[in-house]
Parts: sequence; structure tokens; C-alpha cells
Amino acid sequence: MKRADQLSASCASRRGFLAASVVGGLSTGIRVDGSDKTPVSMEELARIANQSVLDVSFLEQPVRIASIELLRAGRVFLVRTRSTDGAEAVTVPHQGRMNIAYPIFLELVAPSFIGRDARDLEQLLWDVYRHRSNYKLQGLAFWICVAAVEMSLLELMGQIAGRPLADFFGGMLRREIPVYVASGNRGNSPESEVDHLRRLAAEFDVQALKYRLGGRMSRNADSLPGRSEALIPSVREAFGDEFTLYVDANSSYDAAEGIRIGRMLEAHDYGFFEEPCEFDDLWSTKQVTDALRMPVAGGEQEFSMNRWRWTIANRGVDIVQPDLHYGGGIIHAVKVARMAEAAGLEIAPHMSGGGLGYLEVVHFASWTTNIGGFMEFKGDATLPVSSATSSLKCEQGVVQCPTGPGFGVTLDEAWVRQARPVRSNP
Repeated sequence: MKRADQLSASCASRRGFLAASVVGGLSTGIRVDGSDKTPVSMEELARIANQSVLDVSFLEQPVRIASIELLRAGRVFLVRTRSTDGAEAVTVPHQGRMNIAYPIFLELVAPSFIGRDARDLEQLLWDVYRHRSNYKLQGLAFWICVAAVEMSLLELMGQIAGRPLADFFGGMLRREIPVYVASGNRGNSPESEVDHLRRLAAEFDVQALKYRLGGRMSRNADSLPGRSEALIPSVREAFGDEFTLYVDANSSYDAAEGIRIGRMLEAHDYGFFEEPCEFDDLWSTKQVTDALRMPVAGGEQEFSMNRWRWTIANRGVDIVQPDLHYGGGIIHAVKVARMAEAAGLEIAPHMSGGGLGYLEVVHFASWTTNIGGFMEFKGDATLPVSSATSSLKCEQGVVQCPTGPGFGVTLDEAWVRQARPVRSNP
């Protein structure tokens, strides 16, 4: 991707279309035409996707998985994994969906890993896909469960080896991760939303924000008549030329309307346009991407590596946004990132589910070469979690990535002891 310092002044107005600077060691790209596209074939992307990404060379002895439990502490789900030699890890899975997906976790996913060597995690991800024909169930509910196990095993191996998560993926490139915060509102007045965005920016002291346009899977209907058209210029006016602004349409538009809205965003120098068309309509999204000079982002609900290959090879988006839970875990997202890098595209993981999702995104950004400019921050202050190497807070628009073993955080032991096992049958 072109960097801002490589662009002519005529192309780099304001912040450019995507955070046109190098912030905290993260490269930020910008697409103003098709000249920066790197042609890459489906076959080459398949080769990249099939390469191993996990480095476990520092684990000399097998890490046999003795048990994987799903626990619940109040309304919070936890995953507790133990090895046969007594090592233990407790992690926080996707909170928003586990309350309905837990039977899949308990009956179809976790049992596939028992007795296996965690060092073979990449192979185990393929094996669980085939286990008891799980591939017939594939979708977010299945892959959220797989991601929960994957992250627990990464934590377990990190604790055993005394190594931070980044060491499993080539090592840390940066600790300071610039972040943005997002408004979850849709349907309030433009004036109310601008006030809300001002409060968010002040509370977290950030230089980037995202807000919602359209009506969410609404076939071009806005949440209020004229809301989007009013918000686009008014938010830019409220925050000035140097502030980075993103928008998320949540599948609101067809291609023609997506292009119309995108033209308005371009005129006001927005950083990216997320999910303009229905998320599984790859072809309409590509029409919007082809038509606009600003970056189009998408992929939060994509779990198929084959569809990722098509999207990247055909430049269906400019910025890939796999969700680390919805898409099956960190390893899958690393493979998506490496395919995207081969095509000259950036990655900005989608963050869902509350819990410690923001922490996983911060870790991912710490080692990923083609990471985008700002990562989404949704810190959950209600969890009793601490870190010796990070405040885990957004401070002056930046989150420090923990450097301790595994994810580098500790859940309060007394709180974990109160958690009770979840059973598939009441």
C-alpha cells in the first residue's frame, strides 16, 4: 500500500483516506487509484494460507491436553485448560455468543482436542473441522467455539514456555498500539450522535473514531430519514481536518447506494468505509471498492479461508477485517493477514464480543507487519484482570501491549475459583 510520504500533495489532503501517517510504529496505507495493487493468484494465496505460522520451537516437550472446561462466573464465561503435567490456563472466550453456542463447544469442539499435543495446534484446527462432520455446521457459532479453544491453548503454551504470545508468531514489532473507539448508536439524531462522539473522544483521549451509518441490513433504508447525509459532514466539521474518522454501514446498502454514500465520505476525507453491502455479497462490495478512491473495509463475519482467498485475489476490499473470534481464532487471522500482505492490502481486525477482545486485537497488532493505522478498543472494565506490564487502558489514544507469558494478564484467582462448570444438558 502507498504511504502518505510517497503521495503527491494533491492526493494527500487532510489525513488522506486512511490515517495518513506513521503512528506508533504502525504503517498506514492509502488507496487513491489502482496503481498500488499487487496482482496475486488464487494459487499463490493458497500456498501462503497452507504455510505454517505457529512457532513452537521453544517447547521441547509435548503439551498433552488433559481437559478443557467451560466455566461461568456470574454472567462471564471462562475456559480452563489443563495439561497432563499439571499446567493450567484460564482465558475469556467470546461473551456475546457463547451463551447460545456452548453445546457446540462442549459436545463437538473441546473433545476433539483432548489427549492431543497442543504444539500441533495448526493441525488440530483442521482436525476439529472434520471431527464428527463439524464442517457441516461451520458458521460463527462453530468458529467462536474453536477460537475459544485455540486461544486457551496459546495461553497454556505461553505459560509453560514463559514466552509472550508474539513469540509464537515471529516476535513483537511494536508495543504501543494506537486505537480508536466506536459508537454503537444507530437511530439517534445527528446532533445527539455528534455530542456522543465528542464525549467518547474526550473520555479516551483518542485521535480516531468510528460511528454507524445506514439502518443495518436495511436494504438502503436509513435508521432515520436523512441521518447519514447529515452526519457525514457534521462529524467532520465537529472534529476538524486532522482527526481520523471511520464509518460502519453494517450491510446497509446495495452497490449503487454504497457508492453514493461512499462518494460523500470521500468528499469529507473519511478513513475507511466498513461493510457497505450485505456481508456475504462479495460481488456488490467489490463494486463499491472498485468505484471509490477511499479504502473499503470488510470481512468481520467471514470464516471461510476460500472466500478470503477470492476477496483478496480480486480486491473485494482494501482493508481486510477478520474477527479473531468469528473467524476461528488468531492463527486463521494471521493467515489472512499474510495473504493480504502479498496483495498489498492492510489488515485491521474486527473486535467483537466484549470480554478481552480488545486485548487480543492489541496482541495481534503487535506482531503483524501489514497492520492498519488504528485498532478498535472496547475495554471491559468489569473483568477482574490485571497485568504487570500494561495498564490495559487506553491512555492518550494508545494501549500498551502486555509482554508477560501468554496474553500477559492475570485473572483474579478468587473470582475464578467461584466459577462453576457449564454442562451441555441442564
